[in-house]
Amino acid sequence: MNNELKELYQQVILDHNKSPRNYGKPGEFNHSAEGYNPLCGDHVDVYLVVDEGIVKDVRFEGSGCAISKSSASLMTTIVKGKTVEEAESLFEDFHDLVTGKLTDEEKIASLGKLGVFQGVRDFPARVKCASLPWHTMKSALRDEPTKVTAEP
Repeated sequence: MNNELKELYQQVILDHNKSPRNYGKPGEFNHSAEGYNPLCGDHVDVYLVVDEGIVKDVRFEGSGCAISKSSASLMTTIVKGKTVEEAESLFEDFHDLVTGKLTDEEKIASLGKLGVFQGVRDFPARVKCASLPWHTMKSALRDEPTKVTAEP
């Protein structure tokens, strides 16, 4: 990865950290889960409105590092409007991206801005920061236990 690309990725992460999209608890939602990373203290609550298999709205609240918050912010912008199946597929792709299992450059490029998290794979402690919002979203979609931790 060249320096210009790294700088662009850093700008995207910092932008979504400073001005997170879809931040705040919605008035109404029908799926939710709470995520917590005991290693660093990141905390995220994910709220979804799912209607007829479509994620109509997704929002989050929480506190944590720039990687965690920007991951949650980007996740909400990308998952909104997708089917539940598409959202779960995006979870798998993102998880593979940050854990280093996804190496196909075309597939990575197809993830758009999520590709900014590709470098996280080199920092194992940060993998959980990036993946916590996604694990929490997946748990909310499946109505699984509401307290989630990020496990690679």
